[in-house]
Amino acid sequence: MMATINGRHSVSDLPVMDASSSRGAGYVWAIARIALGWVFLWAFLDKTFGLGFSTPGDRAWIEGGSPTTGFLKGTGENTLGDLFSGLAGQAWVDWLFMIGLLGVGVALILGAGLRIAAVAGGLMMVLMWAAELPLTTNPFMDEHLVYAVVLAGLALVSAGDTLGVGRWWGATPLVRKYPVLK
Repeated sequence: MMATINGRHSVSDLPVMDASSSRGAGYVWAIARIALGWVFLWAFLDKTFGLGFSTPGDRAWIEGGSPTTGFLKGTGENTLGDLFSGLAGQAWVDWLFMIGLLGVGVALILGAGLRIAAVAGGLMMVLMWAAELPLTTNPFMDEHLVYAVVLAGLALVSAGDTLGVGRWWGATPLVRKYPVLK
């Protein structure tokens, strides 16, 4: 029941649920974490080795291809196209993007470092969303923003504690000293 103060409900009286409140919810968040981790890790693997899904073998990063050129060059006609297409193919952008894909993917799959992964992955998703503006299928919402919200949720409910190493990781002296690493 929610308390009423001067005709208003108090938010502090709302029930709070985290991943540990419900065993089933914990597993759903864990599966979402692993699945989204695989999305990031797979993008890294496909762009690195040109496995033929989104990246043909001859455009693989290890063959000298640029993992950012295809997406960013295609943004030239979009609202922020000049900014994003100008970044396409720059070595520092390629390295940051690929380190981000690998780091976020591994962190999500393992269930450790979810706070940093949520911020880094969320930033990547928001930037990719911005590069596509204006959207063609919806006025403002697409999968990039949905992924960013899910990443935040994963970190907020400590989704790495179920089917992951998050509980162990959070108990290490390093993480206790620097909780941002949780």
